[in-house]
Amino acid sequence: MQLILEKRAQASRLMHFASPVLAIGLTVILGGLIFAAMGQPPLKALYLYFIDPLTNLWSIEEVLVKAAPLVLIGVGLSVTFRANVWNIGAEGQLTAGALLGSIIPIFFASWQSPLALLVMLILGMIGGALLAAIPAFLKVRFGVNEILTSLMLVYIAHLLLDWLVRGPWKDPHGYNFPKSVSFEGWQLIPTFGDGRVHLGLVIALLIALLLYWVMTRTIKGFEVRVIGAAPRAGAFAGFSQSRMVWFCFLLSGGLAGLAGIIEVAGTIGQLQPNISPSYGFTAIIVAFLGRLNPIGVIFAGLLLAVSYIGGEGVQIELGVSDKTAQVFQGMLLFFILMCDTLIHYRLRLLKGNGGAQ
Repeated sequence: MQLILEKRAQASRLMHFASPVLAIGLTVILGGLIFAAMGQPPLKALYLYFIDPLTNLWSIEEVLVKAAPLVLIGVGLSVTFRANVWNIGAEGQLTAGALLGSIIPIFFASWQSPLALLVMLILGMIGGALLAAIPAFLKVRFGVNEILTSLMLVYIAHLLLDWLVRGPWKDPHGYNFPKSVSFEGWQLIPTFGDGRVHLGLVIALLIALLLYWVMTRTIKGFEVRVIGAAPRAGAFAGFSQSRMVWFCFLLSGGLAGLAGIIEVAGTIGQLQPNISPSYGFTAIIVAFLGRLNPIGVIFAGLLLAVSYIGGEGVQIELGVSDKTAQVFQGMLLFFILMCDTLIHYRLRLLKGNGGAQ
């Protein structure tokens, strides 16, 4: 007997939108069982993880701060994945954008004007796009798998950041700590009031709305959808797969780089060895949980931001590992992919004699 996946004649449109809710529910149930197996009260742990971050103003502000880079990267990846182009290196592109954008405050510290901040943001986008251009070129020119190349470049970008903040870009007055000089004045993203929520959140929301319009109202969005759903039909229509690879990598890489410089200039205020708690990888979950739809990505980004704050709360209150958030995020991605698979395929049991059940 053999168990196979058989493609369904037509996927359920209802389940297409219901599967994220189902995946979240399964994650909560399994998460509660994991907490119970660890000897922790599951209901209290789940409350701390999912509800407590939304019960006070400080936690809500932190959720919004963490949602900004997730939404910004997630909307770029949603377009990229919709075209069946697999950029898995957004974490490295975030780092590259942070590095290139930080040239202004590190080498031109006296330049204090809104134009300086604008140049930093533009350089951040260029930095992320330049790193993303490498797997795009290798894919188009030599047919190299973009998943492997984009992923491996993440570690190169991280090592470059680590070397710079411990060497050439280290703050000479920083008591030998591995960090750059602190950004000041117009080299920081403006915040709203006295809180930590900054202009980067508004930028992320505007870009998400813009990409939603592009995907639903323009020929470019139609091209992305056609090439992703039926590459041969796209070729007959005159759409170029190579140009689409370049477009998707430069778009998603540029937005990841923008998220990087916004994170450094808006939240951290300087370069340091760790500038991201794996936003680039978590944004992959955000894109799929948002159904590869820029509007859905906004809500998915907020949910995953809650997981970061909730993970920290559980760590502090119950003393569990700081990897708890990653466990929940991994389970969520697994259940999303499982649900999506069963939307398009059904399990079928083949008998040994060739019959089927």
